[in-house]
Order: sequence, then structure tokens, then C-alpha cells
Amino acid sequence: MTPGDPALATERLQLPAAVAPVLFVVVDTEEEFDWSAPFSRSNANVTAIRHIGRLQGVLSRYRVKPTYVVDFPVASQPDGYGPLKELADSGEARIGAHLHPWVNPPFVEEVNARNSFGCSLGETLETEKIKVLQAQIASRFDRVPVVYKAGRYGFGATTIKALESLNFVIDLSVNPRMDFISEGGPSFAAFDTLPFFFGSRRRLLEIPCSTDYTGVSGRLAPTLHRVVSHDALRRMHLVGILARVGIVNKLMLSPEGHTLAEMKALTRALLKRGVRTFSLTLHSPSVEPGCTPYVRTQSDLQQFLDRIRAYCEFFLGDLSGVSSTPEEFRDSLDSYRSVADEGARSLAAR
Repeated sequence: MTPGDPALATERLQLPAAVAPVLFVVVDTEEEFDWSAPFSRSNANVTAIRHIGRLQGVLSRYRVKPTYVVDFPVASQPDGYGPLKELADSGEARIGAHLHPWVNPPFVEEVNARNSFGCSLGETLETEKIKVLQAQIASRFDRVPVVYKAGRYGFGATTIKALESLNFVIDLSVNPRMDFISEGGPSFAAFDTLPFFFGSRRRLLEIPCSTDYTGVSGRLAPTLHRVVSHDALRRMHLVGILARVGIVNKLMLSPEGHTLAEMKALTRALLKRGVRTFSLTLHSPSVEPGCTPYVRTQSDLQQFLDRIRAYCEFFLGDLSGVSSTPEEFRDSLDSYRSVADEGARSLAAR
């Protein structure tokens, strides 16, 4: 996929500089499984969800409403949907859909790496899986989800058709600068973090993950990072060296695998490029030690939660940013456009 792909029919959304930076928190809410092992339909435990209050407590302190994009195991087991429904019913959180094809019926495809990307399943099967997931979420949460995020970022042309046919209005699947082709998935190497409308009627709003380059290499960053990431140069550890000396670093706005300093650096870099929307993303099993590679111990958990807390203070305090949900943001776009129009009128009057 590229921004110019006819299947996307994109319309970029450039917010004016007068708009305060907007923070979304998106939680991939899913079963626990061994990330280093082959995919398996039998891994469907959702016991970590009982500890979701650890995360919610931090976010609620800053009046941040996360969007929990839930997959089928979470939406089909009381241990999964029970705690989340309470948060959604109280207005403290929003619920979206998250497709993990290998644990989402109908179970007709072979379980392998390529088929772990929804966009690799073919239009009919991908659509049916999302339809089943949407119905399951609606039955357990008493609300039809309109926000979608593909598991493993498995988003493609067939996904667009599926989302339109099922009346979704927001997608969160695009992970800019990332390339999953070697695993059988899509590439988003040509995308940046700006939101855009897309689809046959340009009705769907894409809010990409906040992934991009930092460093002094500027426009050369994508090419330089790609070169030093080549298998032939990997033993030289050039990626890490260039990151440490501030030449180029590819970062994702996430407390998983990234330091607070890196998250702040990425945010500042994106702000300088005119970006006003920021998506902080993480996985729900990280609230329990031992369930993801990012949080193995109680000490890891405390540092993980501390990074989220400190980033909220940085974004909402130091940067005078605001928090929102993807749905609230889409509904308020008219007010953002009014700010842009007022700014244009002020410039014209000078």
C-alpha cells in the first residue's frame, strides 16, 4: 500500500498549528501467547485483563480515555469482556475491534505467519472474520464497534472493502515507515503519521500509529535506515550506533520497547513537522508480568506504568496537549476546521 494507491483514495488531514496536540491511547486488547512461538488457535487465555485497572488507574488520573480494541478471545470470555464493559459503561473507555485471524472464526484457513495478516486471507474470508468479531463485540458490550485496528497491522485493499461494507468509520491499522512484506504482510514504508480520509466515499478516517524517524539525517532518514538495516550490515550494529549518536532512529510512540526520552524525542520531532495527532499504543497483556516480551518482572511493570504516567504529564502538561478518543476526534473535526478558517481569515486581514 502507498498513499497514492487507488484503493485508498486518500484525502490528507492537515490540522492548523493553532490546534493543541491531540493524544489518543490505543490498547491492543488480546489473548496471552508466546510471541516467539508459532501461531496457534489453542492460545486464547485472557486472564491478564483482570489486571487492566493497573493501566486504567494511571490514565484516569489524567482524564485520558483509552480505546480498547478487543479481539475475539477477549470478546467471547467473561474474564475478557467483563472488566472492559464496566469501563465502557462508565464512560471511562471506548471499545473497538481488533482482528487476530488465527483465533477468530470462521476457522477455515491454515494457521501460519502469512495468514496472521487479515489482508492476506482474501476479501471474502477477511470480511467474514471481521463481521463475526463485530457481532460478538456488539453482543457483549451492547454497542456496535465502529473503530477497527488490524492485528499485526494486516491492513490492505480488501480490508478497506470490508470496513466499508460493515459500516466502520475509523481505522487505526496503518503503521508508518514499517515493512512487513518479508513476513507475508503489507508495507507502510511510504506513509507518514498524518491522518487521512480514505475509501470509495472518503468516509473512513485513518489515524495512523505514531511511528517515524528522529535524528539529524532529515529526509535521508528512510534511505539511510533501510541501508544500515540490511542483513549484510546487521552484525556491525550500525542501526544502534546511528541511533545513539543522533543521526537516525526509527521510533514508535509506545511504552513497550521505548524509553521515555525516545517517546519525547519522537513527539517533539513530529510536532516540528506539523503533526498534531499522536497515538500512544500498547498491548493489554503487558499489564501482567510475563505475558509480553516488554514486561517480564514486577520491576518491568512498574517502569512500564511510570513511563505512561510521565508521558501523560509531558504531553498534557509541558506541551499543553489534550486527550481525545478517535470517535470524539472525528466528531469534532468541524471545530478544528473552524480554527483553520479563522486562522486563514486573520492572515488575509493583515
